[in-house]
Amino acid sequence: MIQALKDGVVQLHDLGGPVVLVLLALSIIALSVIAYKLWQFSAAGVGRHKALQSAVTAWDHGDIDRAKSDIATSRSYLCPVVAAAFDGTADYDRLAAEAEARFARLERGFRLLDTIAQLAPLLGLFGTVLGMISAFQALQDAGTQVDPSVLAGGIWVALLTTAVGLAVAMPVASVLSWLEARMDAERVLAERALRTSLSPSCAQPISSHA
Repeated sequence: MIQALKDGVVQLHDLGGPVVLVLLALSIIALSVIAYKLWQFSAAGVGRHKALQSAVTAWDHGDIDRAKSDIATSRSYLCPVVAAAFDGTADYDRLAAEAEARFARLERGFRLLDTIAQLAPLLGLFGTVLGMISAFQALQDAGTQVDPSVLAGGIWVALLTTAVGLAVAMPVASVLSWLEARMDAERVLAERALRTSLSPSCAQPISSHA
């Protein structure tokens, strides 16, 4: 198996040169980061705030007991922040900072994915330029004995790096855009939850046991 892997790496190097190997390494890194972010989002409960939203709604209507019951059953990573808002132990700025710290942990790796998405096409273009230079050098060395198939083959190999670069960049950019959109939605939810919790529409909250 190891020998087969080595042979595959050699074949990739022969086809597109070292640039293709670099792009392959970047694709493996990007795939690893994406897999980790998907696991992290799932473990944190990103997008799953039904109980939390129910608690905030109950709090807004003055039903304290139901709000605290719902917040206790929620597994959202924002629960401690909203619970602190219910208890009145911190002001909005402090709570917003706590929520932002949680967002920052979820967004770790975004910059790396963005770098790969921007760098991969440039590396592909760089490999194409190097390949074209090599192809035209071979054309010059051939002198009058020019074989068009040799030149065409060299250009084909050179363009391969651009194709690989785009193949790496496009999925990474798409996934990154989706992850960022999820985090934007999380920020909107947190903003609403904190402001509603600190300034409920019901002026005098009532207990469900009253």
